[in-house]
Amino acid sequence: MGVQESIQDEMKGVSINSDHGVVVPGSRKIRRSGKSNGLDQWLCKRIMAMMGNPPFSFQLWDGCECNAGVKTTYKVFLADRGALWLLVYDPEFYFGELYSSRRLIIQGDLVGFIELFYRHGHGPGHTWTELWHFLRHPPRMNSLNGSQKNIHHHYNIGNPFYALWLDTEATQYTCGYYPQADMTLEQAQVAKLHHVARKLRLQPGQTVVEAGSGWGGLARFFAKHYGVKVKAYNISHEQVVFASQKAKEMGLQDQVEYIEDDYRNIDGTFDVFVSVGMLEHVGRKQYKTLGSVVDRCLREEGMGLIHTIGRNKPGLMNSWIEKRIFPGAYPPSLKEMMDIFEPNNFSVLDVENIRLHYAKTLTHWLERFNANEDKIKEMFDADFARAWRLYLAGSLSAFTAAHLQLFQVVFSRELNNTIPWSRSHLYEQGH
Repeated sequence: MGVQESIQDEMKGVSINSDHGVVVPGSRKIRRSGKSNGLDQWLCKRIMAMMGNPPFSFQLWDGCECNAGVKTTYKVFLADRGALWLLVYDPEFYFGELYSSRRLIIQGDLVGFIELFYRHGHGPGHTWTELWHFLRHPPRMNSLNGSQKNIHHHYNIGNPFYALWLDTEATQYTCGYYPQADMTLEQAQVAKLHHVARKLRLQPGQTVVEAGSGWGGLARFFAKHYGVKVKAYNISHEQVVFASQKAKEMGLQDQVEYIEDDYRNIDGTFDVFVSVGMLEHVGRKQYKTLGSVVDRCLREEGMGLIHTIGRNKPGLMNSWIEKRIFPGAYPPSLKEMMDIFEPNNFSVLDVENIRLHYAKTLTHWLERFNANEDKIKEMFDADFARAWRLYLAGSLSAFTAAHLQLFQVVFSRELNNTIPWSRSHLYEQGH
């Protein structure tokens, strides 16, 4: 399911006076652009040509329409000349900025429209584009202090916000697993937790350390269903408070301990290391550090699993998402992930890519987000709601178009000979 938009609906409250001055709600400024001219129209056609003339047209502030001479499926409304020039200057960053503020409006399926960019956006000049991106939007650092600031930016915006669109079973802000395509979001998140537990071959009485525990659903699930003891590390205060309270309500406080601290400060030794959805926040330069942490805390025959958004080849994070949504984020390639395992002689036992499962998860999230958008606007404002709608729709497009992957990597100590002879244990019934 995509997000169907119309210029008429999104333009409610946006007025254009006779001098082509545009008034956008929430902004007192009247942007006077005058009539569009030949240069404006040429710039629009140039943008479309650079994308391979995909099936969309521009509608400018004065009603003038520009297309590439192909049948169009989508229409992009630009509210003023400044919006056009910003889009030309830095399309990757300002598309999100302009969309959030309603200076750029899409008519048609938002998810399908963004897919066009992933399918047409990697032609000649891509290397120069990445260099320009790096110079204009240097990545945020993931030092101890930097990581805390980055996590707070994304996760400490209020548990009630996430509760509106995540699953109600375990509050999982990570990819679900859909062995049956008609599963609900709640069923898929439970299936994901079982899938991870089976990969780790959890046994009652084992000790588990979790790096980046979110709202604590995985730790509580492992303790309840597999009889293990879990220490879960997280630097988001709101999430640790929420998780600890939930564990107490479930009577699991003796099996699960939530620690408000960075993964670099993990203390003790454990049978199992698990991290689901944290590596994206670690930062490329910190992989060897993470590997050394795992090395010092994993017992001789220990096993581990890292579940992360990734890519088929290294690249830069979208600059708008990096600044507005996920500061410090970096989805790695499998080759880059080897910096965690190789220096410590960890054996990689299993790699699974469940990319399409994340697309399905995002479809469910987006449906719930859209159903609760009025509540989200009341919590924050319309610009915030549009920004997050764009983020979720863009992520769904990225996984559908294979721009992003979802890796689950299982590893163990080099001399661990207790590893299974087949993958049949992953699909055994039980629990």
